[in-house]
Amino acid sequence: MRDKVRMRDFVLTIYAAEEMENDRLSIFDVENCILTGEITEKLKDRNTGEWKYVVKGKCYSSGREFLVVVGKISITDKLVIITVFRD
Repeated sequence: MRDKVRMRDFVLTIYAAEEMENDRLSIFDVENCILTGEITEKLKDRNTGEWKYVVKGKCYSSGREFLVVVGKISITDKLVIITVFRD
């Protein structure tokens, strides 16, 4: 996931973009969370069998607040950021 962020090889779902806006988060916050955070949970989707990863890390803007990013690697090998929220 970190390599995908470093290479800018990721996309946001519309839902993730809306959640970022609602929580006043920037893409830098999301990137920082993935680059410095840790995977706290792995979830397997019952319908698709895809793995989703829950990452908890710090906001870039404040450096003190934590946020959670949920993402997966798509069949096209891109990181898909599914949702984002403050922890």
